[in-house]
Amino acid sequence: MAHCTTNDGVKLYFEEVGEGTSIIFVHEFAGDFRSWEPQVRHFSRKYRCIVFNARGYPPSDVPQDPEMYDQDLAREDIRTVLDSLNIEMAHVIGLSMGGFAALHFSLHYPDRVISQVISGCGYGAGEGSREQFQRETTEAADRMESETMAVFGSTYALGPTRVQFQNKDPRGWIEFETQLRDHSSLGSANTMRGVQRRRPSLYNLEDDLKKITVPTLILNGDEDEPCLDVSLYLKRTITSSALALLPRTGHTCNLEEPSLFNQLCETFIHQVDSGRWELRDRRSMTTSIISAKDPHEK
Repeated sequence: MAHCTTNDGVKLYFEEVGEGTSIIFVHEFAGDFRSWEPQVRHFSRKYRCIVFNARGYPPSDVPQDPEMYDQDLAREDIRTVLDSLNIEMAHVIGLSMGGFAALHFSLHYPDRVISQVISGCGYGAGEGSREQFQRETTEAADRMESETMAVFGSTYALGPTRVQFQNKDPRGWIEFETQLRDHSSLGSANTMRGVQRRRPSLYNLEDDLKKITVPTLILNGDEDEPCLDVSLYLKRTITSSALALLPRTGHTCNLEEPSLFNQLCETFIHQVDSGRWELRDRRSMTTSIISAKDPHEK
């Protein structure tokens, strides 16, 4: 079993397969390195693929101290994995919690990111949903500890943005739910309190987001309601971004629609690698509906 060690002494489990340009996958709260299997099987034919488990997710270490979990550490854990493998730059693909980590990684280390795919990113980031999100994450973390993930995981897997997966692919959903219930109760609760609940709202990072020039693909299921408005906000704010919606799809989009997810990511990565990804044409960024903006207007 391969591990690397962070600056604060946490061992992170990782796996790699394939050769070529590197892609690192960053998992969501309800997933782990196994959640990326449909992507690794596909992309490892042409790329060097790296998956890892966040702190709190065995066989990575599960720190007892809740203060050893936050958004900054999640960002730095990506760097630790890449450094341990002597990877200078990589395509970064993240889902939900992993999408937040990937986005923060590109904000702090843009020279390490060839491109980024930010999928299902937005829970708790909405301007009007902050208080509700913090209340619900606190309640969920308490239940993870009191009921254990073996019990609470069954409820979490049936959330309003997960039932789409269950309806489309019952077998795949059962595998997802089984893996979720196997997670560490302590690690999950600490992650929910430290990383999820305390992360800054993306709306407070607008000035920084506007500076991003890293090629960015924003992916979202069209029934992943908490992330829809945030995805539009990211599209409008990051001038190097494109937005794609997966129809009749919830939050677990890489597992729910693996073929479509892979196709969108592969087309995007190919455009980036071939030098065909550019910043948004500023002529399209206007309040005009029909007429072109007056070239003399400032």
